[in-house]
Amino acid sequence: MSTTTPEAEARAALEAAGRLPDAELDIAGVALQLARIDSPAADWRGVAAHLSDLARAAVEAAAADPEADAGDLERRRAVLAAVIHDRFGYAGDTETYDDLVNANLIRVVERRRGLPVALGILWLHAAEAAGWGAHGIDFPGHFLVALEGGRSQAVVDVFAGGAALAAPELRALLKRVGGERAELRPGLLLPMARRDVLLRLQNNVKLRRLRSGDLKGALACAEDMLRLAPDHAGLWREAALMNQRLERIGAALACLDRFLELCPEGEQAARMRAVAEELRHRLN
Repeated sequence: MSTTTPEAEARAALEAAGRLPDAELDIAGVALQLARIDSPAADWRGVAAHLSDLARAAVEAAAADPEADAGDLERRRAVLAAVIHDRFGYAGDTETYDDLVNANLIRVVERRRGLPVALGILWLHAAEAAGWGAHGIDFPGHFLVALEGGRSQAVVDVFAGGAALAAPELRALLKRVGGERAELRPGLLLPMARRDVLLRLQNNVKLRRLRSGDLKGALACAEDMLRLAPDHAGLWREAALMNQRLERIGAALACLDRFLELCPEGEQAARMRAVAEELRHRLN
């Protein structure tokens, strides 16, 4: 009889995903493994079955709408919004936005509520099942999804029921986040890699744990993020500093060594070398 825990199984799956090219990542499947770590007793297989139902519904809805399947982006947006928000009842959690459950895909599926990035993962999952191109957008303060078609894209606010966002709506959203002087500029709508979408999901968990004073929990989250993104220099630096604060000197040095392998030059590298030297003195 196996004694492997759900958390260990999920972390092994993350490490396997960390070795895959970005294009081969099953974005909802990886998000489900991340959720298993924080909800080890939950029915994750039931959630996996629900994800299959969601994908199947997207395929059927796409096949029933020739205009959407032919490339009409507004129809594609409407089809996916009808499946995800109308049929399955998903919505943004405006009442308990900062609750950690909103970044846990298992709890998002159970509650049909979540953060923009968690709902966005469901949109990307459904779009891929339908055979339609889509990607995440790291918009300031508010994750968005873009549906792809030819040389154009349709930007969608998945937190607001899949509402379409043209330039005026995007400008208004940016001003709500960045103040009245904020303006749209080139680069704000660049596509995110799948791995970066998943890291943004977990970054919500890490930041909320840090704000609540749960440094050990934040470090565990960063370590799981590194399983998925083992070459992310910034995460190795964060893990080093959290280990340092927890007086885990050996672990901090190991993280710093990895950071310096990935980022050997520059001002930040120089600062981290100084931190490493100080820590080594403390070991002597």
